[in-house]
Amino acid sequence: MSRNAESTAFRSALDVIRAVEPRVADAIGAELTDQRESLKLIASENYASPATLLAMGNWFSDKYAEGTVGRRFYAGCQNVDTVEALAAEHARELFGATHAYVQPHSGIDANLVAFWAILADRVESPALKKAQARHVNDLTEADWFALRRELGDQRMLGMSLDAGGHLTHGFRPNISGKMFDQRSYGTDPATGLIDYDKVAEAAREFRPLILVAGYSAYPRKVNFRIMREIADSVGATFMVDMAHFAGLVAGKVFTGDFDPVPHAHIVTTTTHKSLRGPRGGMVLCGPELADQVDRGCPMVLGGPLPHVMAAKAVALAEARRPDFADYAQRIVDNAQALADGLLRRGATLVTGGTDNHLVLIDVSGYGLTGRQAEQALLDSGIVTNRNAVPQDPNGAWYTSGIRIGTPALTTRGLGATEMDATAELIHTVLSQTTAGTGPDGAASKAKYVLDPAVAEQVGKQAADLLAPFPLYPTVDLT
Repeated sequence: MSRNAESTAFRSALDVIRAVEPRVADAIGAELTDQRESLKLIASENYASPATLLAMGNWFSDKYAEGTVGRRFYAGCQNVDTVEALAAEHARELFGATHAYVQPHSGIDANLVAFWAILADRVESPALKKAQARHVNDLTEADWFALRRELGDQRMLGMSLDAGGHLTHGFRPNISGKMFDQRSYGTDPATGLIDYDKVAEAAREFRPLILVAGYSAYPRKVNFRIMREIADSVGATFMVDMAHFAGLVAGKVFTGDFDPVPHAHIVTTTTHKSLRGPRGGMVLCGPELADQVDRGCPMVLGGPLPHVMAAKAVALAEARRPDFADYAQRIVDNAQALADGLLRRGATLVTGGTDNHLVLIDVSGYGLTGRQAEQALLDSGIVTNRNAVPQDPNGAWYTSGIRIGTPALTTRGLGATEMDATAELIHTVLSQTTAGTGPDGAASKAKYVLDPAVAEQVGKQAADLLAPFPLYPTVDLT
C-alpha cells in the first residue's frame, strides 16, 4: 500500500469515528503521537503493520462464529471460515506444526484452552471410557461428581514468578492457580539459569500432570528437548508457552533444542509481542490433542473474534516472508548490544546478559526499587515495566527489577549503535535518581527524586535518537 493510500485510510477512519465521539478519535491520534515520541522498551509490546491494524476494523466484527471451520453453530460464516483457515494455514507452515487453533482472544485464553484440552484428554476421556459414555451429558450424577473432583485434583509444575515465569502458569491470583495444585521450579541462585537437574528432581517428587516451560522475564534460551525428557520421565504432558519468543521461533533464531514445537505436546502463544501481529492468542499441537483443542469454544472461550483472526492471518503471512527472519535475528542482536552497553556502564543484569529479546536489570544496585526506576524512566521518555528478579525482597508490586526488550525498537529500525545510546540514557536516569521518603521520613519504595532538568534532557536525547527512525512513516494524520 502506498504512503498516500495508508494515510488516507487512517485519516478517513478517524474522521468517521470523530463524527460520533471525537474524544475517542483524539485519544487514538494521541496514542500514535506518544508511541512515535517514546523509547518503547516494554518487552511484550511491538508495532503491528498498517495492514494488520486495518484488518481488525471491518465487518467481521459483526459476526458470531462459534465452532470451527465448516462446523459452526451459526449460519452465514463462510467468509469467517476463509480467514480462520488462512490464519491456521499460515501458522502451521510458519511453525512446522501439525495443527493450529487461532481463536483464543489472548495469551491467558490460549493457556486455558491448552489446560482444558489436556484435562479432557488425560482425565475426562478415560473417565468416559470407563463409564461407557460417549459424552459428559451421558454420565450418571455419581460419575459426573467423581469426574469433577478428579478434574480439580491435578498438578502442574512451572517456572516460579520471580525466576521469570508467568502468572497464568498456575499461580493463585490467576484462575490457573485455582484449577491446579501448582509447584514451581526456580533458577540457580548463583547464575540465574535453569538447573535442569533440579527441575527433574522436582518433577519426580511432585509428579505433575502438566510440566510447563516458557517465561515472561527469563533472558536466556530454554532447552526444550531436555524439558520434554523430564516430562516423559514422569508421564507429564509437556506444554510450552512461547508467547514472548514466538517471533524468534518463527524467524528461525531458535532452532533445534530451542524450538519448542518439535518437542512439546502442546504450544501456546500470543500473536503480538515478538511475532508483531494483533493482540490475540493461538495454540499449536499434534493430532492427538487437536480435537480437544478445537473445542476451545465453547469449552472456555466465548464467540471467536473474526476480525482479529483476519488480522492474525495478515500478520502470520507477513512473518512467512524472508525479511522476517532478518528482523528476528536483529531483535536478539539488539538485545545483546543493549545488555553489553548496560554492563559496561556498571548495571547488574540477571544472568549477566541475554540470549533472547529481553534484558532484566536489577536496579537495587542503583539504590532503587523497580517502581521508582520505572517511573523515573517514564518521566524521561523511556517506557519500561518493573519486574521481579529472583528471590526479590521487594515482592511483585514494587520489585527490584526493570524488564526491557527490543522487538519494538527493532521494528523501527534501530540497531546496535542506537542500543548503546539507549543504554547510556537508561544508566543516566537510574544513576541520577534517588529513593524518596514518605510523610514520616522513612524510606519509600514508591517515591523518588529526579532532577526535572535531567529528565527533560534525556527525553530530548531520546527523541533525537528516534528521529531518523519514524514510526508508521506512511501514515500522516495531519
